[in-house]
Amino acid sequence: MNTEDDKQTVLSTLPKDLPLDFLKTITDQFSDNRVIGKGAFGTVYTGTMPDGQTIAVKKLAENAPIARDRIFNNEVQNIMAYRHENIVKLVGFCHEGQKKVVLNNGRYIVADVYEGLLCYEYLPKGSLQRNLFDKPIDMAWDVCFKIIKGICDGLHFLHSIPLIHMDLKPQNILLDDNMTPKISDFGLSRLFGKEQTRANTQNVVGSYGYIAPEYLYRGEISTQSDIYSLGLLITETTTGEKNTPKQNEPSAREFIERVRQNWTEGHIASIYQLNPNALQEVTVCIEIGLECVDVDWKKRPSIESIVERLGRCCANLVSTTSMRT
Repeated sequence: MNTEDDKQTVLSTLPKDLPLDFLKTITDQFSDNRVIGKGAFGTVYTGTMPDGQTIAVKKLAENAPIARDRIFNNEVQNIMAYRHENIVKLVGFCHEGQKKVVLNNGRYIVADVYEGLLCYEYLPKGSLQRNLFDKPIDMAWDVCFKIIKGICDGLHFLHSIPLIHMDLKPQNILLDDNMTPKISDFGLSRLFGKEQTRANTQNVVGSYGYIAPEYLYRGEISTQSDIYSLGLLITETTTGEKNTPKQNEPSAREFIERVRQNWTEGHIASIYQLNPNALQEVTVCIEIGLECVDVDWKKRPSIESIVERLGRCCANLVSTTSMRT
């Protein structure tokens, strides 16, 4: 039974409705010098709070692929009350109208124009995309494996709600100081009913190279849509190779086939022959990644089985280490 103290504790963890003027102040009027990321859905700035803490402030774009209000509602409603180590934390938001002079049917009129802003915990290491491909760093395999496990744990949590992310890709995985991954950008997410397993849409929006074929071509949405994208994330993180679809080609088949042909057991063994732990983990991750991108969604593994397999891999290594000591 909940007490008033319990309710107060829960309420104190919920994000805050912040004034637009306050967000302008902490971002130096949305200065270009504070930009840390840009995407189809908006621009992200660093904001310095009065106590010195840094947060990330996303200013939603007016010309986003889907309506700005829908993005705002998805982000706030779908992740506002949830807390998980591998899900980015929403710490504030703003939906505030301002009087602006706009051109409408050849006439200038004064209208209320609403800004949508979302504030998150600041993650200094940036995105997985940045660390793997844009400004690559030499990540040891144990760090890569930690990232893969964290992404899978985060997705397991989302699918238990059930919440479908719909836009898993390296740009939407953020890393903290300890290289702990956090799933971000819930603008396309879909919240299902407890008994709901599938949905259909005619408005297909997403990132080429990561969209599941049944969603891309038939508008079918399910947890298995995320599993397809997860498979590509796992494969990219494991191999360090970028999934780059050709221009106007939404499929990742060329990348998938290249990995299937090149990352054989013999190839993996030639790289990790002196590290049996890594050899086992890399082999399992390649297997899982390729299973996840099966064209037939029914043949893809569930997130529960993926988490179990990765956990079993770790347990086997612990057992082997114990036998040696």
